[in-house]
Amino acid sequence: MSDQPDHLPEPLPKTPAFRLDGRRALVTGAGRGIGLALAAALADAGAAVTLVARSAGEITQAAAAIRDAGGSADAQTLDVNDLDAVREFFASRPAFHILVNNAGTNRPKPMWQVTEDDYDAVLGLNLKSAFFVAQSCAVRMMADGVAGSLIHIGSQMGHVGGPNRSLYCASKWALEGMSKSFALDLARHGIRSNTIAPTFIETPLTRPFFEDEAFRASVLAKIKLGRIGRVEDLMGAAVFLASDASALMTGTSMVIDGGWTAD
Repeated sequence: MSDQPDHLPEPLPKTPAFRLDGRRALVTGAGRGIGLALAAALADAGAAVTLVARSAGEITQAAAAIRDAGGSADAQTLDVNDLDAVREFFASRPAFHILVNNAGTNRPKPMWQVTEDDYDAVLGLNLKSAFFVAQSCAVRMMADGVAGSLIHIGSQMGHVGGPNRSLYCASKWALEGMSKSFALDLARHGIRSNTIAPTFIETPLTRPFFEDEAFRASVLAKIKLGRIGRVEDLMGAAVFLASDASALMTGTSMVIDGGWTAD
């Protein structure tokens, strides 16, 4: 009588890699705050990261800091509102495997105070520029036969409404629909499109707002985990969406909001 089982057990599945070695990544609005953190996260996972912003100062320093930490990074000046420059930028270099569409702005005010200039500034950067940056990136990926991941930085305000946020909500809700349609168009090319939708994140840009105790209290009342978000809360999500660990994810949103939208 044999002590051997009737059949061999199935081999254990292997966790897909979160590493990004050999991949090229582009992060817009990468000089500070969320963009800088996500660039650092992708570099730490092994990607060669290009940091983009309108002015060279911050991104040059940021790229140097990433290199000092052992990562691969370079800085390229690009105004993503200049669509001719955007198209030339992507056409003049090899395809990226990863795009983090992060550049954005906000002009919070009641809807009755919103001007056409406000509208053009917020929708122009948050939606129009994001669309054509992604388009130019995807066109080059398809031309080079490169599969990869488009990651758009949305907001919880792309899932709910908020006072004084009519333009911001409009842009971020539109970004969600844009990403879903991108996912459908690009799936056959092996290009995925997803969003990260954070709650309020404390950055150099937002920190002054939190000095208003009433505003801070109103935010904390909605974040069920009881604290303002930090850029570190988003870094793992970006690496996940950029990596093979999320190979079957496209057309969806990772909502990182401490429970804000669960209520």
